[in-house]
Parts: sequence; C-alpha cells; structure tokens
Amino acid sequence: MNDWSPVAKVYDPLKAGSIDGTDVEPHDRAVWRAMVARYKPNKAVVGDPLLTLFVARLNPQTTEEKLNEVFSNYGDIRRLRLVRDIVTGFSKGYAFVEYKEERSVVRARRDANKLVVDQSELFVDFEQERTLKGWVPRRLGGGQGGKKESGQLRFGGKDRPFRKPINLPVTMNQEWGGGSRECERGGEREERYRDGSLSRERETDWGSRGRRDDRDRGRERGVEREYHRERRDRSYERESTRERDDRRERDDRRLRDDKYRHRDRR
Repeated sequence: MNDWSPVAKVYDPLKAGSIDGTDVEPHDRAVWRAMVARYKPNKAVVGDPLLTLFVARLNPQTTEEKLNEVFSNYGDIRRLRLVRDIVTGFSKGYAFVEYKEERSVVRARRDANKLVVDQSELFVDFEQERTLKGWVPRRLGGGQGGKKESGQLRFGGKDRPFRKPINLPVTMNQEWGGGSRECERGGEREERYRDGSLSRERETDWGSRGRRDDRDRGRERGVEREYHRERRDRSYERESTRERDDRRERDDRRLRDDKYRHRDRR
C-alpha cells in the first residue's frame, strides 16, 4: 500500500467502487458491469488530451458562447465542445475545453472548479477518457460520479477522493501475490460470472438473505414490544404505589387536623 493515493492513477472499477480503494470484492452490479466491460476511447475525438478539460454540472441553458466567455479568462482556447443530444439538440450538461498552453489548463482547473455559471456550480477536471488507463464511462458502470440513490458510489477522483484506510493492510499484497489462493478464487469468480452461474447464486443468496432479515426484524419487533409492555406494567405499579402513599398522607393530614380542631375547642 505504499503506492496508495487519494486520486486514482489507473482506473480499476473494483477499487473505484470503494471508499478507500482497498476493496477486494464487488459490492454492486454496476461494478460487475464495469469489470466485464470492454471499452475503447472514441477515436473520432480530436485534440490533445493533456490540454483538455472536462467541465460538468452545467446548467441546461448554458451555451457555447457563455462557456467561451468564462473560460477564455484563463487562456487562449483552441477548441470548445458542448455535448448535446443527437436527437433533441439539448445540452447534456457537460463540455470539453482545449487550451493552447499547459499553464492555462492548470490555471483553469484550479480556479474554475466550483465556479457558479448560470446558477450552477461547475465541476472542472482533466479529461480522463484518453489519459486514465482502464477508464470506463458511467453508462458501462464506471465513472467517478454518481449518487447514492442510483446504487453507484464512485470515489478516487478530484471530486471524491479515496479516504485514507484506517489501517494500511500489510497482508493485502501477500494475499494477492503471485500464485496465491485469493487470486485463483478471483479468476474462478470472474469465469463463473461470465457463465451466469454466479449471478444466479447471488440472486438466490440475496433472496434468502432478505427472508432472514425479515425474520430477524420480526424477532426484534417482538422483543421491543415485550420491553415496552414491561415498562408499561412497571409504570402502572408505580402509579398504584403513589396513589396508596398519597391516600395515607391525606388520611394522616385529616387525623392531625381533627386532633388540633378538638384541642382548640377545649
């Protein structure tokens, strides 16, 4: 783990799907889909990838003219492309900006990130499709964005860096060393997944796990119900004890009052 970094240097879907980059097993279907995907960068894309910035989270109303006005403040722009839907022509919310000089790229990445344009906070980073080895887009289960609702948690980029592991696992390299049993199991698991047998096993396991969880919840509800019933009975006992004590105090007070009253009459 000496080469651990908060930002991914090589895109590994299994690592990118974890919080600290130390996962050894996939945790959702999106990771499986990214692991078996065979993606090649689009050869029709032109320009220098090292001088290109990826700009995301754009307002749908933002135009190329507005982007050109904003990003030209950081240097001379060679090429700007706002990605639009091929059918509707509407903006997809992200764009690519290519500069002429490297210092302009560094400056724009540093200063334009989280800049508010048309009431939207931008996310600016280097292009990763052609620069990050093993990159897989989000439509194939990859990416480094995503939301919790969609079942995709992606980390390891500038926006969501890896968290530092609590204890750096020294045995990680030993477990995944050459000829180890864990590597053999990983290869067998991947082959079974491609055949479709592992997915069926996982679905069966998830179904039985769901039934077990329902039974456990039922037991917890029963225990909780019994606990509240005991608390209610104790409160009734305390209330009856208080009522008896109050009755005794009232009776003693009456006796004292009657005693003083008779003594005053004499």
